[in-house]
Amino acid sequence: MRFFGVKLGIMLFFLTGLVAACQESVSRNEGARILAVGDSLMAWNSAWGSSIPHVMEEALGEPVVDRSIRGAWMTVRDPNDDKGAINIPNQYESGKWDWVVVNGGGNDLLFGCGCGMCSKVLDRMISKDGMDGQIPAFARRVRDDGARVLFTGYLRSPGLLTPIEHCKNEGDELEERLIQLASKEDGIVFVSNKDVVPSGGISYFSPDLIHPSRKTSRIIGRKLATVIKQFEGR
Repeated sequence: MRFFGVKLGIMLFFLTGLVAACQESVSRNEGARILAVGDSLMAWNSAWGSSIPHVMEEALGEPVVDRSIRGAWMTVRDPNDDKGAINIPNQYESGKWDWVVVNGGGNDLLFGCGCGMCSKVLDRMISKDGMDGQIPAFARRVRDDGARVLFTGYLRSPGLLTPIEHCKNEGDELEERLIQLASKEDGIVFVSNKDVVPSGGISYFSPDLIHPSRKTSRIIGRKLATVIKQFEGR
C-alpha cells in the first residue's frame, strides 16, 4: 500500500503540472500586503477561483498574491541560491508584506523519503526543537523583512483509505516541529488543519483523495483569514 501511494503520488506530480506561469506577479499587485507561497494544498482549486488564497481574498476584502505552485518542495539544494521559483522559499519575493502565508513539506516527505525513514528529511527541514533547519531559516528571513509568517498544516484522512494516509506519522511529526517553532519565535504563527476532515469525510477531498475539495479550501481559507483578523483586531 505504501508503494501504491508513492506511485500514485508521482503520477499526480506530473499530471497536475509545475507551471510557473500560473504564479501571480508581485509587480502587478503593487499595494497588496498579503503573500501566499506553498504547494498544491495552497494552489488547488485555483482554476475555479476557490483556492485558499482566493478564499482569503474574499474573506478579508483585499488582494492576496498567490505564488504557490503544485508539486513544490520546501527544501532547496542551496539555501543561499534564490533563483528558480519551484521550491517554496524561492517563491517568496521581498516586499511590503504584512503577512506571508506558507504551507509545505509534504512533497519532501512523499518524494524525498516515501514517508518512511524520514528523519534526515525532517531534520533538514526543521529540527525536533523547531529552531534549526531550512524552514526556520526561511521563516526568519520573511519575518526580518517585516512580515508575520502564517504557517498552515496538512489535512488528515481519518476513516478513509487514501494515498496519503501512510504519511500520517511523518505529517504529525512535521506539525509538532512547526508548533515548536511558532511557540518559541515572535512573528510566526501556526494553524493546524488536522481536524478539518471528519472520519469518513470523503467529500472533503478532490477525486484524487489527496488534495482539498473546493469546500475544504473554503474552510481553510476562511480559517486563515480569521486568524489575520484576530491579530489585527478586526
